[in-house]
Amino acid sequence: MRIYEEADYAAVSRRAANLISAEVIRRPDCVLGLATGSSPIGTYRQLIAWHRQGDLSFKEVTTVNLDEYLCLAPNHSQSYRYFMQEEFFNHIDIKPENTYVPDGLAPDPIEECRKYDNLLRTLGGTDLQLLGIGHNGHIGFNEPGNEFVKSTHVVDLTPSTIEANSRFFPSPSDVPRKAITMGIGAIMSTRRVLVVVSGEDKAEIVRAAFMGPITPKVPASILQIHGDVVLVGDTAALSRLTETEVKACGF
Repeated sequence: MRIYEEADYAAVSRRAANLISAEVIRRPDCVLGLATGSSPIGTYRQLIAWHRQGDLSFKEVTTVNLDEYLCLAPNHSQSYRYFMQEEFFNHIDIKPENTYVPDGLAPDPIEECRKYDNLLRTLGGTDLQLLGIGHNGHIGFNEPGNEFVKSTHVVDLTPSTIEANSRFFPSPSDVPRKAITMGIGAIMSTRRVLVVVSGEDKAEIVRAAFMGPITPKVPASILQIHGDVVLVGDTAALSRLTETEVKACGF
């Protein structure tokens, strides 16, 4: 694992965007695994800025998103498809047919999960997977549990995740209780994992995930056994790591 400690969220976003842009430049037809939530917004905005400057093209890139709420239409303002369109896809030159997000309105969610795993196999997996980490250690919507679920699956969201996401909805009762998420197997099969974290409120879970035991109770802890993980965090998010730990993995 490599750790980049940055001063603040803006610097974290620039560093993460630089790593993603390097992947796109190195392999213009790469497959990017993308994430939603507050953590990657700054990264997407930096990539958009570089694209508008003419420094970066996404014409041949394919993207595969981690997850989607069940029962939300793609044009719902809180769906993850809508998020990706508004925060990223509408502002770059990527081909719409090359952007994939699970279908939250699929009549058969289990079949939708199977189709998504088939898509990932057809694409040969992802070259780089962008991740944030939830306060309970979830990655995608892989919530704490008794086992790591390998394949794309329907998940019941935990109360803590529902509470964390309630700020985006009129009331907590409006937050979806279920989602489709890419499984741990697909996440772990990516060539490189890029994790972005920011804020003191993430410090405890960063330590648990990367320095604690590997356990499905902290889903992100499985990343410890991936061969190429890059953690980009600000000083606050990395504050529970010792200076020795950061220097041992840092650049």
